[in-house]
Amino acid sequence: MSTLVTPFTDKRMAEIVEKVQNGVRLTVEDGVYLYESDDLLTLGQLANEANLRKNGKKVYFIENMSLYFTNVCEAHCAFCNFRKDQGEDGSYTLSGQEMIDYVEQHIHPGVREFHIVGGHNNHVPFQYYVDSLRALNEKYPDVTLKAYTAAEIDFFTRISGLSIKEVLQELQKAGLKSLTGGGAEILSDEYRKKMRVNKANVDRYLEVHRTAHNLGMRTHTTMLYGSIESYEDRVNHMVQIRELQDETNGFMVFIPLSMQPKSKNASIMRRNSAYEDLKTIAISRLMLDNIDHIKAYFINIGPQLTQVALGFGASDAHGTIVRERISHAAGALTPEGLTRKELIWLIKGAGRIPVERDTFYNEIQVYE
Repeated sequence: MSTLVTPFTDKRMAEIVEKVQNGVRLTVEDGVYLYESDDLLTLGQLANEANLRKNGKKVYFIENMSLYFTNVCEAHCAFCNFRKDQGEDGSYTLSGQEMIDYVEQHIHPGVREFHIVGGHNNHVPFQYYVDSLRALNEKYPDVTLKAYTAAEIDFFTRISGLSIKEVLQELQKAGLKSLTGGGAEILSDEYRKKMRVNKANVDRYLEVHRTAHNLGMRTHTTMLYGSIESYEDRVNHMVQIRELQDETNGFMVFIPLSMQPKSKNASIMRRNSAYEDLKTIAISRLMLDNIDHIKAYFINIGPQLTQVALGFGASDAHGTIVRERISHAAGALTPEGLTRKELIWLIKGAGRIPVERDTFYNEIQVYE
């Protein structure tokens, strides 16, 4: 039963509340209106109730570790400070053994997942990426390999001459179990042109995930917000993800990524407000009625705001990570990772039930 107080003086908001409570799917116009509304508390309460219907008071986290094989990248996206040119100071490309050595030095007991992404390095062949995964999989067979963005998969098709399906099948043979969600940015080709997103276009991003889902993989998806895009761009992005989910049911979680300010583009030399971050998480929960989880990514919005976001529709607090690099290269001021104890404290502090999970949201332990 809803605890929202009615009637509303805002007739349009009242109509949206009624739609959500009756299970009627929101339109692009509804989503844009919610962005334009100043009624953050009603929006948050509505998203919270939608999340409670799906997930109860459980909030999920995972013991994971982020790995980056290379930061050499042929793309020059306007918002990225992680990439380097080949030979530039600070550039690197690790072999499989060098990555194993790094993991040996930094891994902690209980890690269940390696989150692996990197640059589009055209100075190494596709086989390098395959062999790197295989080396990790052979050394750590009990750790799930969640690796590469859809944009990276598209890049691999270009350097290998293989199809999307063939690339994914080769990586699956090497141990790949799921794709990361990055590379979506904003699913608008006009936006991608203006922001110099020199990688997979909208159709290719969606096709990579569609193909992965058809091969039996469940994947993640993201939205990078807070630069030049409009509210309509954001909501259209969500709708495109929703439509693919209707078709494949392959997405496990949607991750709104708040843009960080250390950018090569002067138009995004700012941070999103907490107000904007909470609004985006809540709207994501309401628009994406067919995706189980919305993630509050503490790396970009901070642990304290993550606690608040758990009351605004989020049901995932991410994971331990160990050492995040991409958002911090772009100016994130948050911790590079949190411990299991810290994540449990964060979730319980929001009045929720922490649940340690694996990559696929199977419950490992519930911390009542």
